[in-house]
Amino acid sequence: MELELRTESVEKTTLPALAVFAFKDDPPRSGTAAFLPSQTQELLGQLKSSGELTGKTFECVLLHRPQGLASERLLVVGAGKQEKFSGALERQLAGAATRFLRSRGIHEFGWVLGQTEGDAPSAQSAAEGALLADFDIESYRTDTDKEPKRAISRVVLFARKGIDKKAVQEQITRGRVIGEARNWARQLVNEPSNNLTPTILAQKAEAMATSHGLKVEVFGPKKIQALKMGAFYSVAQGSEEPPQLIVVKYEPEGAPETPVIGLIGKGVTFDSGGISIKPADSMHEMKTDMAGAATMLAVMQVIAQLKPRLRVTAVVPATENLPSGKAQKPGDIQVSMSGKTIEILNTDAEGRLLLADALTYARQLGCTHLVDAATLTGAVMVALGHITTGVFGWNQEWVDKVLDAARQAGEKFWQMPLDDEYRPQYKSVIADLANTGGRYGGAITAAMFVGEFAEGTPWTHLDIAGTRWTNKEKPYMAKGATGVGVPTLTRLLMNLGK
Repeated sequence: MELELRTESVEKTTLPALAVFAFKDDPPRSGTAAFLPSQTQELLGQLKSSGELTGKTFECVLLHRPQGLASERLLVVGAGKQEKFSGALERQLAGAATRFLRSRGIHEFGWVLGQTEGDAPSAQSAAEGALLADFDIESYRTDTDKEPKRAISRVVLFARKGIDKKAVQEQITRGRVIGEARNWARQLVNEPSNNLTPTILAQKAEAMATSHGLKVEVFGPKKIQALKMGAFYSVAQGSEEPPQLIVVKYEPEGAPETPVIGLIGKGVTFDSGGISIKPADSMHEMKTDMAGAATMLAVMQVIAQLKPRLRVTAVVPATENLPSGKAQKPGDIQVSMSGKTIEILNTDAEGRLLLADALTYARQLGCTHLVDAATLTGAVMVALGHITTGVFGWNQEWVDKVLDAARQAGEKFWQMPLDDEYRPQYKSVIADLANTGGRYGGAITAAMFVGEFAEGTPWTHLDIAGTRWTNKEKPYMAKGATGVGVPTLTRLLMNLGK
């Protein structure tokens, strides 16, 4: 998709469509509809009086040959109440316009930018929103050649005269980089597990890292065993597919020696549950159990282009979790890389075993601050649904930095409690730890188990089980993978690397 910045008058553009947003209280003269000529606003006023234009969030009203405009069409997207407007909402509004117009066979349009300052700048938000909205899961459809191609080839972003064009162009570039990386992560998560084995995921990570000038290493089963990653390897032993340990480093010249940020992403490319096998009904969705890995690799792709002055290392343990004659069994004892012993009470609580060894290894590599992202528990969905990501951590100062970045990026994150009173739930009678703390407080005990391996290192855990995927088509996004966490972690690293 081409993204073009213009500062000319919107009424003169001859693009096939022009899109603006309008607020609920006064849709004809609010939002970016306020920048339309008076003739057009009068027409919108008539539509408001008739009840056809309300400004309700994501309402789309399309006008043909509107008075006062050279464009063939005008799309007015409802933005809801003005006091709730944000850069994050503009991202969604631009996405809604993109999906609405492309569904009608339109391939290019103009978007009139809203706010130009703030935590989520307008141009960045609109660019990212358009790219995210233009993404669909169609890789394996064979009937697409029978239908006209529905995609947006160009979006022209209209800014007011007198703005700093260089600064706004930088916002657009940042929006493009983040949007393209999120879509890359979404494509990975959407892939079926037969076409995204641990080996293929490692190959894609290597290709991405090499193309963006990042250092990358991939270790197979022998090296994983040599590192004594007993927790990680215990999950992999039930599959014929070899596990892969992916390490990607961003080390810019002139960056300070500390901090070194470790990004750890759970990379289970298919999770059957192992011997503690899952119900069949939704097992097909377990191809998405590597969404944490996709997020962290996408973040590395972003920072390689935006170049914060900061050292970052991504560690991705990738494997399948399958039942076989070699698979670990409930009751087994595994020895983690840290030396802590773990009693396996449920083989479907496997993600925390991968993270345990990956956190230990990241610390050995010199990481001073850790963030992990994982589709770790169904319990977090019971608590927060599919809307909000659960956030956990021991070090409140570090957790606050992540939460602040989420607010700035416009992602919904919520801190969950950690308390020593939960610890007895995952203590084992015969080992140091048990790999599950039971049903109640399951997201908390899972996070605390992982945190045992961060030890004294500042650490934040993101449970993205509920937010990594949407089964519903949204006005601004196709159903499927979401690329959650990429904007937040990008903002975090850019804040730290100023």
